[in-house]
Amino acid sequence: MTIDWDRRTCARKGHVTYAPDDPRLRIRLHAQTALGEVWRCLRCGDFALGEPHGSGPAAEAPLVPRGKVIRDLFVLRFLAVERAVRGVFIVLVAAAVWKFSNSQDAVRRLFDEYLDVFRPVFRHFHYDLDHSPVVGSVQKAFGYRHSTLLLVAALLVAYALVELIEAVGLWYAKRWAEYLTVVATAAFLPLEVYELTEHISWLKIATLVLNILAVLYIALTKRLFGLRGGRRKFDEERRSASLLEVEESAGLAHV
Repeated sequence: MTIDWDRRTCARKGHVTYAPDDPRLRIRLHAQTALGEVWRCLRCGDFALGEPHGSGPAAEAPLVPRGKVIRDLFVLRFLAVERAVRGVFIVLVAAAVWKFSNSQDAVRRLFDEYLDVFRPVFRHFHYDLDHSPVVGSVQKAFGYRHSTLLLVAALLVAYALVELIEAVGLWYAKRWAEYLTVVATAAFLPLEVYELTEHISWLKIATLVLNILAVLYIALTKRLFGLRGGRRKFDEERRSASLLEVEESAGLAHV
């Protein structure tokens, strides 16, 4: 059993009808019944009783998410969720850094105590904790000044804020959010490549590939920065797609 998301949306939000000036299109979207005139919904393709919600040139028909637009919206919302999760995670890390900065000495003493307890256990398995990269990184963090840790926490909060703003904008398919996502993501690609030269992991590789694909997908499909005709071509494509997809759903595209 497949779900018709277009009809589900219309059942929840109502139909969207439009009367184009073009007689060829107008006759395909309009019919007369015993109950009165009906107009084909631009979203689900069903006929709805009553006057159209709007009229005018076909190029000015209301843009409703359906077909290719829905697929694009799905991708954008997937990226929005990924940005939101990342933003929340970074906020938690920033909170941890801030808390650590306020109790640095206490955490150092607790870490040293646990290190003394576990050192013989790891030595039994021929692992020297004193030369462990992880232990070394933690001990190095203890040497950071309080002001430095506060600056790191502030920068993390700023980065998280950008991620969360991206998430909200992408969820609602705002064009400014698409620009912000491309610029912000592309800016961090050199850093991600550098991290791979230091240490390779499948998580880092997957993150880099996802970010590269996100930049290319959004920049090309949304025609950002003048690519593929820019904003003018993007608006023309969106406006022409609305009525065309209605014709295709009604089986009239080749009539």
